[in-house]
Amino acid sequence: MKYLFLFVVLGGFWLGYLLVSAARRLARRRLALRRPFPDEWRAILQKTLPPYANLAPEMREELHQDIQLFLGDKAFEGCGGLEITDEIRVTIAAQACMLLLNRQDTCYPKLRTVLVYPTTYFAGGNGLFGGKNANRSARLGESWGTGAVVLSWNNVKRGAYNFSDGHNVTMHEFAHQLDQEDGAADGAPILEGRSAYSTWARVFSREFERLQAKARKRRRSVLDAYGATNAAEFFAVATECFFEKPRQLQRKHPELYEELRDYYKVHPVEWATLNGPKNTSGAIQ
Repeated sequence: MKYLFLFVVLGGFWLGYLLVSAARRLARRRLALRRPFPDEWRAILQKTLPPYANLAPEMREELHQDIQLFLGDKAFEGCGGLEITDEIRVTIAAQACMLLLNRQDTCYPKLRTVLVYPTTYFAGGNGLFGGKNANRSARLGESWGTGAVVLSWNNVKRGAYNFSDGHNVTMHEFAHQLDQEDGAADGAPILEGRSAYSTWARVFSREFERLQAKARKRRRSVLDAYGATNAAEFFAVATECFFEKPRQLQRKHPELYEELRDYYKVHPVEWATLNGPKNTSGAIQ
């Protein structure tokens, strides 16, 4: 009876904590959405997010709201002497929120903290996918299932300013966050319905095996060879390619492109020539 009473008391404290935490998060979300989107943040997006200029007005407004929710809910911590600025926060939030456009989501519910190093950093041990005896290694970023993403700012900037090379460490790590929402880093995020998983598994398994074969033979692919590491890395690499090299991905891997288009609810081919010339009306030539 004593232990039952203790269990009930502890359970009550835990339930109360969860309710208070949920209420605080809801209050922060409401406060974030009541605030107007700062002009200074718009200027940062125009500089560091090339697709921003070509987004439809309603999609741009959705991105603004997602960024506000993200910044109102997630903590940023500078590591290695880095001072966190609005440019760092908005640039990372914007790239992360590009993965949420048009989707029914809760803005990375498991994520609590974004840790940012000034440059490539060294970390050791097991990491997300490494073994227990893995040596320390240089890293661009990491995604932890325990509520944190780690990024190196110089590589975030490289991905932001060059939005057509298929490499974007922020999108890569936040794709891992989406993958981990169901509790497993296996390259299969939460899909809309049970029937979607069979098609996803068929397409992704085939494309993953093809990339592995190309990697073994050292043949080039529109998908980075790092995606051949495992299924989780394949999904993250495919996400980078989908947003940054959509024309090439659609042409070379049409079924993979369509699976990602169904999942992300956007059609980035519309943004494919962002770095090219524009006519006076603002439409892509």
